[in-house]
Amino acid sequence: MTIGMKSRVVMLVAAVTTVVSPAAAATGDGTPSDSNIRYFGRWDTRSPGAYVSEWAGAYVVVGFTGTTVKLRQRGSIDLFTSVDGGPWVSRTNVSGTVNLTPSRLPSGTHTLRVSYRPVAGSYHGDAVFQGVLLDSGARTVVPSVPSRIIEFIGDSITVGQRSSKQALTAYGWLTGEKLGAGHTQIAVGGACLYPTSDGCIGMRDRFLKTGLDAAKPDWDFSRYQVSDVVINLGTNDLSHGVSGSQFRSAYVTLLQRVRAQYPNATIHAMETFHKRYVTETKAAVTARNNAGDSKVRFINTEGWIDKATDTADGTHPNDAGHQKIAARLVAVIG
Repeated sequence: MTIGMKSRVVMLVAAVTTVVSPAAAATGDGTPSDSNIRYFGRWDTRSPGAYVSEWAGAYVVVGFTGTTVKLRQRGSIDLFTSVDGGPWVSRTNVSGTVNLTPSRLPSGTHTLRVSYRPVAGSYHGDAVFQGVLLDSGARTVVPSVPSRIIEFIGDSITVGQRSSKQALTAYGWLTGEKLGAGHTQIAVGGACLYPTSDGCIGMRDRFLKTGLDAAKPDWDFSRYQVSDVVINLGTNDLSHGVSGSQFRSAYVTLLQRVRAQYPNATIHAMETFHKRYVTETKAAVTARNNAGDSKVRFINTEGWIDKATDTADGTHPNDAGHQKIAARLVAVIG
């Protein structure tokens, strides 16, 4: 092969490589891999056409031009949407192409936020984001989003079960919104801190996972870092026979793992509202402080809510209860 021919082959290969670059092709087109779209929480992105988040409180933020926006969904799911900072709209059992703007928006640049109902317990919706469809000639743009992110680790209370919009009306979501921060709830109903032989999910270990199942891949913590982590665990462990020593040891391990993944975060260990494992929680915090980690703190929740008026069933806060918890956390986290 002559030098001239070699040169032409190299140029041709370079041109082909540039054309098929996935990142360049996706930017602005509204597909899940569109680099203009911002994701908060843990999303499984192994399938480029369908992103999935199994943890509560994950959401998507999309900036876009044009006057309409539609969601592309796979199977049926309950979800919540907000356009241009407006009220969250509940959309029940939707699938396929979901028109979010039956009345056209004014011309200009807009912002869409989408969050899915957590898939857990008896609810089995298809929480799969397949992107957005826009007007002809319209495109996505980079939305304005906060740089600060706060992570909440917990069980059904952190999920927001028994509140009106679940994750969206839970204290973690509300706290993040009040502080103008991004937020995510790494939580599932019925979770324990310590993994038990009778099947209670142990958040000591699941904290490290992309999804709920132990077989899911480990989460890539380089995707985002957080300023604060709030842990609210221990409400369920007692009924699964977890001893005080098991709980304390598991809490220390979780605190160590959180610190390993978020080196600069302040970690807040909440006293459970049922006052379970309080001594053990305090001891775990003290152990980490004594090990040189001064940014691990215990949160005393005495008097934050009244079970008679601020819970739906004596355990799970109602909307008013979550609002009260959020107000207290805003003051603590700042």
